[in-house]
Amino acid sequence: MAEIELKGVWKRYPDGFEAVKNMDLQIGDGEFMILVGPSGCGKSTALRMIAGLEDISEGDLLIGGERVNDLEPRDRDIAMVFQNYALYPHMTVRENMGFALKLAKVPKEEIDTKVEEAAKILDLQPHLDRKPANLSGGQRQRVAMGRAIVRNPKSFLMDEPLSNLDAKLRVQMRTEVSRIQSRLGTTTVYVTHDQTEAMTLGDRVAVMRAGIIQQVASPKVLYEDPVNLFVAGFIGSPSMNFLPGRLEGDSVRLPFGDAPLPNHVRQRLKAPAGAQDVIVGIRPEHFEDAQVAGADANGVRFKAKVAVVESMGSELYAYFDVEGSSAHSAELEELARDAGMEDLPAHGDGATQVVARLDAASRARAGEEVELVLEPDEIKLFDPQGGASLTH
Repeated sequence: MAEIELKGVWKRYPDGFEAVKNMDLQIGDGEFMILVGPSGCGKSTALRMIAGLEDISEGDLLIGGERVNDLEPRDRDIAMVFQNYALYPHMTVRENMGFALKLAKVPKEEIDTKVEEAAKILDLQPHLDRKPANLSGGQRQRVAMGRAIVRNPKSFLMDEPLSNLDAKLRVQMRTEVSRIQSRLGTTTVYVTHDQTEAMTLGDRVAVMRAGIIQQVASPKVLYEDPVNLFVAGFIGSPSMNFLPGRLEGDSVRLPFGDAPLPNHVRQRLKAPAGAQDVIVGIRPEHFEDAQVAGADANGVRFKAKVAVVESMGSELYAYFDVEGSSAHSAELEELARDAGMEDLPAHGDGATQVVARLDAASRARAGEEVELVLEPDEIKLFDPQGGASLTH
């Protein structure tokens, strides 16, 4: 059994900086757990503590029910795959994959068998006698994974293993990693900054911010029911739009019209009675071109002047501005910093940029006005003070 459990784990450095704060996380046997968050959120530090490469300042780390805080990395029966492949350039693929077993004085016949089995899983059999310089980036990353697989460890720890690959290869390797983990059934902890990787790979995802886990859930739950503004904004591409709103009775006032609150939102609403300001979250796909949606489509209809249109082939991204003050919170400012957007110029006089994901049949054009319809069932409501979801 290879459950991994972190109980009240902290990481403090000598200068007083706390990289990980009171981390509680249970990872089941055979589970694929993703740690995701912006740079500096503590995800890699947490992974390195599990590996034994960083000391734990406080709390307990259990692997397979055994407390391993004081065990050396080599005694924890884990295998790590790093961002850089770290292959020995003078060795063949076969020698690279079997090197750890050779150091452990495993018999040559057993090494050859395990290397052949791993090569078959990773589709590396034709390349076993080649050297890393003659391989593509994706093949080198598979060799690095093969080196981990041959050891048959209790768990795999992966620290942004695909970030050095180009975009197309990353997509291919995402599929490979998922297929391999599913086939092997080995407990895996995978660190990434890329929320698309997190959403497509993991059984569960832990979203981190400033050393603290914000929410742990399946990708579907994170997407549909985020616990706060930060999770809502970090998960999803393009990211969620955030607009200032005001709750008034059974509706919420938006910059482009009033949206009725559906029953399921009213029943879950954690807000005092009476009017109050809120931050409204709307995902891009919950807008549609009114012409495409048809006259019978229910929702908030409004007209907007499109500033930019990006055609993705199967869909369009239409960007437009809405007048009025922008939504403000510490969480949104951190998301903007992480995306490198904090220094971008404002869109007009206090305007907020909104992106709508529209059907490819939409006739939205830059510089022209288009009628859009918003699905009110899909809006999210957040407290401006602290960013907590009002409907989680």
